[in-house]
Amino acid sequence: MKKNITLIGMMGCGKTTTAKELSKLLPEYRLVDIDDEIEKSTGKKISEIFLKYGEPHFRELEIHKIKQFTAFDFQIISAGGGAFENPDNRRRFLENSTVIFLKASPETIFERIKAETHRPLLKKHFSLEKIQHILSLREKNYKLANYTVETDNKTPYDVAQEILRSCK
Repeated sequence: MKKNITLIGMMGCGKTTTAKELSKLLPEYRLVDIDDEIEKSTGKKISEIFLKYGEPHFRELEIHKIKQFTAFDFQIISAGGGAFENPDNRRRFLENSTVIFLKASPETIFERIKAETHRPLLKKHFSLEKIQHILSLREKNYKLANYTVETDNKTPYDVAQEILRSCK
């Protein structure tokens, strides 16, 4: 196993909750949520950044944080849903981390996030079809991860345990 573990996947697949559970099982690892780090450094919510400055500006902030944090070891990194789309981010994660694609069905994702209001890419025309469309665009890159772990009908603890088994 490489010195970092990076979780990738669609919004609502369980990256944040699984990362928190994984950090309990690996207390020597630092938990890093890229979106949280962007919010801390800018003093703005991700949805506000998207609204005021647009997605390209957000992606630049994301690239900077990923470059910053992949320079360290012994971290559990929860990446934003679109972070793995950027070739430089992808390369950094794959060079410095064991990358885990947390895969959830579009139906599960829809159920998990339908009541949430902070998802910028779903603000307009939120639907199961929109989730399916975004997933279809991203899946070819998600499949480049070192391991894939299905999250449908599993607790974050079960997913974390499966990640640990995969990484050994």
